[in-house]
Amino acid sequence: MKILIFNWRDIKNPEGGGAEVFTHENAKRWVKSGNKVTIFTSAFEDCKKEETIDGVQIVRAGWKYSVYSKAKTYYEKFFSHERFDVIIDEINTRPFFTPRFVNQGEKIVVLIHQLAREFWFYETRFPINFVGYHFLEDRWLKRYRNLPAVAVSDSTKNDLVDLGFRNVFVVSEGLTFKPLRKISEKEEEPVIIYVGRLKRAKRPDHVVKAFSMILEQIPRAKLWIVGDGYLRKELEQMAGNSVRFFGYVSEKEKINLLSKAWVLVNPSIREGWGINIIEANACGTPCIAYDVPGLRDSIVDGETGLLVKENSDVESLAKTVIEFLENIKLRQKFSKNALEWSKKFTWDKGAEEFIRVLESVTR
Repeated sequence: MKILIFNWRDIKNPEGGGAEVFTHENAKRWVKSGNKVTIFTSAFEDCKKEETIDGVQIVRAGWKYSVYSKAKTYYEKFFSHERFDVIIDEINTRPFFTPRFVNQGEKIVVLIHQLAREFWFYETRFPINFVGYHFLEDRWLKRYRNLPAVAVSDSTKNDLVDLGFRNVFVVSEGLTFKPLRKISEKEEEPVIIYVGRLKRAKRPDHVVKAFSMILEQIPRAKLWIVGDGYLRKELEQMAGNSVRFFGYVSEKEKINLLSKAWVLVNPSIREGWGINIIEANACGTPCIAYDVPGLRDSIVDGETGLLVKENSDVESLAKTVIEFLENIKLRQKFSKNALEWSKKFTWDKGAEEFIRVLESVTR
């Protein structure tokens, strides 16, 4: 098949995240199995306008917001003549509105990792947040409800079904590295780790605030924060000497840190899935998170980690982490279960699931 993907970012974009990893890991496997894949995406500073990465053709034009209008222009001038079999409209809050301009018989598939929902209030200002939450998102998405859609978790599928989507497929995520053969030696002192972007919607401040409470009960504890973002300076001012900021690290160093930590804490307001949880699990490290969409899919509550039902209560988060750190049998059980759970997820498996969806809609 010839597949065209519209996405606002690609794997090389400095602002790219888990959604871009998902897209690229699938796309390069589709190419390897004999398909042709093109990704149209936004440009970024010093980027190439066109390049091929792992066999995937990348075309860049426009910026964060103008990429949507550029997509329509490029389709009309170039892509409409290339006879694509399927076009994937990957929605990260705002859709590309492909049903408005795709007109050469290509099948359209929606790919959506998560609904924005609470993100509007964490990442945009009034009145945009109010309009986005109450009017824009539902209105945008309902235009796609008669099209086949791909989600990465049951949580997102349920959200789409509630909006009237009739044909939603769930495709599993994968890992960019193999799970450890056995659980490696942990740090002698209790180490809590946070891995992710330092932005409001991820709520890293909840980890820092909870950690100050944890220190009152477990003064030997340490907090490692891996990742960067606009909240870093504010978090550094909040944190004490027991908190270490690593910034961005290599894949090898990330695996090393996750392997040594006792527990990953993810306080995000919602996720499509929670790939950093499975990565931690693959290093033999359980996760404690709020009971929110996406995270309740990637954590088997009471087996591979714990979900805090009060999904914005820092005190409850701190209490749960303390109870976990002080229970050696629970830590050992969860670490073992988490490692086994992570072995179920591979990009090869997910890519096969996804390509079967595309094949079914193009028949």
